[in-house]
Amino acid sequence: MATKLSKRVKEVYKNIEVGKAYPLKDAVLALSQTPKAKFNETVELHFDLGIDTKDSDQNVRGTIVLPHGTGKSVRVAVICQGDNVAKAKNAGADHVGGMDLIEKIDKEGFLDFDCIVATPDMMKDLSKLGKVLGPRGLMPSPKAGTVTPDVERALREVKAGRVEFKNDKQGGVHLGVGKRSFTPEQIVANAQLVIDTIIHAKPSSVKGIFVKSVYLSSTMGAGVKVAI
Repeated sequence: MATKLSKRVKEVYKNIEVGKAYPLKDAVLALSQTPKAKFNETVELHFDLGIDTKDSDQNVRGTIVLPHGTGKSVRVAVICQGDNVAKAKNAGADHVGGMDLIEKIDKEGFLDFDCIVATPDMMKDLSKLGKVLGPRGLMPSPKAGTVTPDVERALREVKAGRVEFKNDKQGGVHLGVGKRSFTPEQIVANAQLVIDTIIHAKPSSVKGIFVKSVYLSSTMGAGVKVAI
């Protein structure tokens, strides 16, 4: 028995041909013409990669500074000490501290932030919070650029729209590239940089097709296949 599509779903796919791969600009335009939700939806890219996730050499991970940001206000906590405390505050950190902030997270369950930047000298003490921060994706790491002696630069990049990407267990990478309120040109610029970065992140041990498919979607909208 065929599934009856709702009026909204029919409207969503009115301007999208299912299964057709659209050039990025056309995919963004098609998505922009679909019905909007009552909130400012996130526009996302979804990659299906031809990698063996059980092989650590084939895992894909990195960071990108989106030219037009994410459209989201990012709350950043900086774990540091000494001169870096004043630098972090002046650079716009939402929370700054050393052992006092680590203890607040540990003892009080304080998690009023979206990202943590930490200096290398604080990681020994911060690492004990792995079980709290790890599952939430909040544990800083050198690969993500969030463990660094240059807290000012890291803070500016995170606030400006630096995002981290890494594949999941199914070989997928899912990344927000803006908001529905962005102009098509802003979304295209952000999305193109993400696509180029993922393609160039291909592990040398991967043979055959690396990027199997890419879809562009909004939080409540349709998925548009992107031609790459």
